Amino acid sequence: MLTLVALVIALLFLPSPWNVIVVVVAAIIDVVETAVFVWWSRRRRRLTQAAVGVQSLVGRTGVALGRLGPGAAATGQVRVRGEIWRARASEPVDPGASVTVSAVHGLTLDVVPERHG
Repeated sequence: MLTLVALVIALLFLPSPWNVIVVVVAAIIDVVETAVFVWWSRRRRRLTQAAVGVQSLVGRTGVALGRLGPGAAATGQVRVRGEIWRARASEPVDPGASVTVSAVHGLTLDVVPERHG
């Protein structure tokens, strides 16, 4: 766009060596500006790659909403990234305790108590 405006101004209002100089400088600025925008958009796309799928939950931390324990009968719920999931633990976990997701089986998360210290 800048190149078009410079071209019209240069051809209509400027005397002979200046009209060529203005058009060349405007074209250079236009090309550099386009290159910077392309670089910026590619950089932003790489930085904002979204993790998708339930496997992206492995390693995330959450909070136990109820008591969890080993075995199928001791499944409970955990909140991970703002969502409530069915979960089971290989060792007892009290409600309100922090847990880390170790695996995903269907819609059930395997969690382990988060170790502090």
